[in-house]
Parts: sequence; structure tokens; C-alpha cells
Amino acid sequence: MGSALIMLSLIPALGCYLEFTAWLPSDTRRHQDYVAAEPCPGDATAKKWEDCLRTVSFNVESTKNKLSKSGSYKATLSGTSFWNGVVAFGDPGPLLERLRPGDQVTATVWRGDVMTVSNGGVRQRTSEEPRSEPQMTVAIGTFLGLLAATGIGLGAVRMTRPHGHEPFTWRSYGKPLLITMTITCAVVGLPAVWFGLPSWVVPTVAVTVVACTAGLLHQHRRPSAARGA
Repeated sequence: MGSALIMLSLIPALGCYLEFTAWLPSDTRRHQDYVAAEPCPGDATAKKWEDCLRTVSFNVESTKNKLSKSGSYKATLSGTSFWNGVVAFGDPGPLLERLRPGDQVTATVWRGDVMTVSNGGVRQRTSEEPRSEPQMTVAIGTFLGLLAATGIGLGAVRMTRPHGHEPFTWRSYGKPLLITMTITCAVVGLPAVWFGLPSWVVPTVAVTVVACTAGLLHQHRRPSAARGA
């Protein structure tokens, strides 16, 4: 049981590793490239994939302004020879909710994706536009790391103390810590994005809260285990 728990814990450990070594650096580089990108030369032939910012006019074929099981907020655009398709948004405002089929919009295209859409002086970012918001990525990585550490810790206790691993069980430690780390990472990660807090705030707060919770659980469970013995 202990070895199986440790092996399963390697899955979130790998996820944590990839979050911080692949996903986060990739998002950071993509945002930096986007910020540094310059407008495409006016005499350059438009291509499907370009590393410059191209301003394009599109016709609105249809829109979707309600979030449902079939997908998020979307607009179907057409009118160019190198890009036509569906653009996704994070919310309906400020522009998507005002668009109607037949409207014309001006869009910024970069690396084969529509970054922004504007009409009548109103501009809205699409879901594809790179953002400097590493806080939630860090929050997910921190959660996976804490989950892996908890699983490895409980698994190690079972392996070293197969007949006396109380109170280090899923019910006594695993479940409360899982709830704590889930709530903490979400509660810290989202406000960190909203208020632009440094990304290091997320793991600092989350690890501290989970460690304090583990300490309180240990103090509470130790007398109970002693009485049971």
C-alpha cells in the first residue's frame, strides 16, 4: 500500500515539474514575444503564420454570448484568404455581446491566431492573446507539488511502519490536507491574478498554510492516538 501510494504520487510530482520547467517558461516566452512583436510591413504578403502583428478586417458570421456545456463565448469570423474560423473569448464583454451577424470588425492576428477584436472604438482580447498572468500556473504547480509531497509522506510512513502508521492515514491527514491545499491555492491564486501580486506569493502562502495545518492535525491526532494505544 505504501509503495503504491508513492508511485501514484509521482504523477502529480511530474505534473509539478512540467508546470515549472515547461508550461510556465513557455507562457512567459510567448508573452514576451508578443509584446516585442512589431506590425507587419505593409507590402508583405499575408501568410497564415507570421511573427508580426497584422491588422485584418473580418465579417462576423455568428456569435455565442452564453456559457454552456457546448462551449464558451465565441465569434465566427470570415473574409480573408489566410484565416477564417472561430474565435474564443473569456467573457461576453465589452465587445462580443454587442456584435451581430454582418458586422465588420478589425482584428490583430499573430502567429496564426486572432489576438484582439475591435469595432466602433471598443476592443476585446481573445482567449489566445498571451497574458502576463503566471500566478494561476504557479498555483496549479504548487497544488500538484503539495499533493505529491503529501502522498509520498503518507506512503513512506506506511512502508516504514506497516502495522503502526496511525494516525498518518488518508482520513486523518490526507483528506484534510487535500481540502486545505485545494482551497488555499485557489483562494490565493485568483486574487494574485486580479491584483497583480508577484507569483512567489502563491507558493509562499500555500506552503505555509498547509504546513501549519499539518502541524495542527499532528497536535490534535497525537493525543487521540496515544489514548487509543
